[in-house]
Amino acid sequence: MRIGTAAQAAHGASAGSHAKNGQPGQEARVAARVAELEDRFKDPTDERNELSYARLLEADESGEMPEAGERLLDALVLNADFVPREFGGRLERIDTLVRVMRQVFRRDISLGLGYGVTSFMASVNVWTTGSDEQRKRLAELLLSGGKVSVAYHELAHGNDFVRNEFEAAPREGGGYLLHGAKQVINNADRAAAWVLFGRTDAAPGSRSHSVLYAERADIAPGTYRVLPRYDAVGVRGCHLSGLDFDHSPLPPSALVGEEGKGVELALRAFQITRSAVPGMALGATDTSLRTVVRFALDRQLYRRSVMRIPHARSALSDTFLDLLVCDSLSLTATRAVHLLPDETSVYAAAVKYLVPKVLTEAMHNLSIILGARFYAREGEFGIFQKHVRDLPVLSLGHAGSAACQATIIPQMSRLARRAWFSGEPAPAALFRLRDDLPEIPFDRLALASGRDGISASLVEAVGTLPTDTPVACAVHRSALRMMDELRQLQEESLALSPQDRTALASPTSFALADRYAVLLAAASAIGVWQQAALDGDDPFLADASWLAAALHRLGRRLGHQPADLPEGVADRIHEEVLRRFHEKRSYDLYNTPLAG
Repeated sequence: MRIGTAAQAAHGASAGSHAKNGQPGQEARVAARVAELEDRFKDPTDERNELSYARLLEADESGEMPEAGERLLDALVLNADFVPREFGGRLERIDTLVRVMRQVFRRDISLGLGYGVTSFMASVNVWTTGSDEQRKRLAELLLSGGKVSVAYHELAHGNDFVRNEFEAAPREGGGYLLHGAKQVINNADRAAAWVLFGRTDAAPGSRSHSVLYAERADIAPGTYRVLPRYDAVGVRGCHLSGLDFDHSPLPPSALVGEEGKGVELALRAFQITRSAVPGMALGATDTSLRTVVRFALDRQLYRRSVMRIPHARSALSDTFLDLLVCDSLSLTATRAVHLLPDETSVYAAAVKYLVPKVLTEAMHNLSIILGARFYAREGEFGIFQKHVRDLPVLSLGHAGSAACQATIIPQMSRLARRAWFSGEPAPAALFRLRDDLPEIPFDRLALASGRDGISASLVEAVGTLPTDTPVACAVHRSALRMMDELRQLQEESLALSPQDRTALASPTSFALADRYAVLLAAASAIGVWQQAALDGDDPFLADASWLAAALHRLGRRLGHQPADLPEGVADRIHEEVLRRFHEKRSYDLYNTPLAG
């Protein structure tokens, strides 16, 4: 089965959508795909829709995936979005995959994770270093509607998967014997194949583990069992269970990449999945913001609408700004996979650490406006409560917040010495929403780097930002303060002891990693605004008001006490919140038309 390009581009696809050989360009393809999903999913607030929020909540209460949602995604062949074009699928860019999956996540995180993202996380390992035959087999499996699960962790060792005990012991004459259990695997019971991280050598160290690709049909019956399903608080529809193998034989061809390089492969795969998945989750917070805006407009309190209460207005605008900042960081990290693959390790970890954290905090702030309705698990506001339960799961996955900080910490002193204030700025294309990108360079992803183009772009921006209006001056002041923060971060990173440059560092190092992630978000937002201002295609993004407010908010996150924003900035943000609500457009950088 081979998936062709979309027949026509959706309205608004312009930059980066030039036709080649009579076929739509990259931007036209993704715009059409996003529009197709919105059209087929229909308005989620319409209770006559079999994929309305009411129906999705019913499936969640029963602890099952929404059947209508899975049927629709089957019909849309969503799995093709996880298969590179060279193998017959649609996958060509990580940032555009995020945009496609955001339309699923804005309705149901369980559906996004349970139907497809788990297969994406598993398949990245095979696309990265798998054999030609493995890639071909996996592509065929996915394009025919099959699912693939990935099994890295064991509950006894958490994110420290180098200590995993699950065995993939080499056999005499070739092949491997699987022995032991893997827990908390999404779709373990439904998958046609599993990507397994196992110990191929009893010796300690990072060279003792390998990755194997095992199709269920090739494993001898009776040598394995699916463990009982977990009853989860969030993503209740996902089939979270485990696998227990009892000396199950696998052929030599099951090995993905080289024996003993499982840790390296996993870390390279993480650079793609960590960059992508948090950005998909913006869709859920978009829905939550939209739900609370509707409440604030309709609900009367003290003889006026909640929307007229200053705190409520401010909280709604702050959430919108959080979405723009998170999308800016997600954009640069996913585009860096293509443009700066040797720098992606630290960017991906920053996204996986900061974005779920910010989105979870935003959900809490929105819940205060809803009041007691926040606890409702059904009715008009039930979808908000579901997203509140589901979102925190994304901060775990195959790497929790602390694990992502532990990826950043060992690199900070090297970046402080080699990159910050001396490195080359990132290319402008990194910050452009719709420009074409080269193919995904799976083979060029590096485990660590001494370069950081995003931070260098922050330093460069301070010397080029305009100061001709009060808003521009506010942006420049904030950018200058961020650069000062980077200088301080550089000094503190260089002063770290050897112990504090490892994953076993003190809380001080983890705090430095937090500050660094915030600075990357600030630099990303500045870069996005600079390119939007040059294009002028989106009047709101080209307006410096959102950037001034976003940097003001990030400054407070860093403990700064910035001056009040210029007059009119808050009103401009509030007006955009209302405009996008009434015109049914997304609360992210793309301002996408929505079904409801």
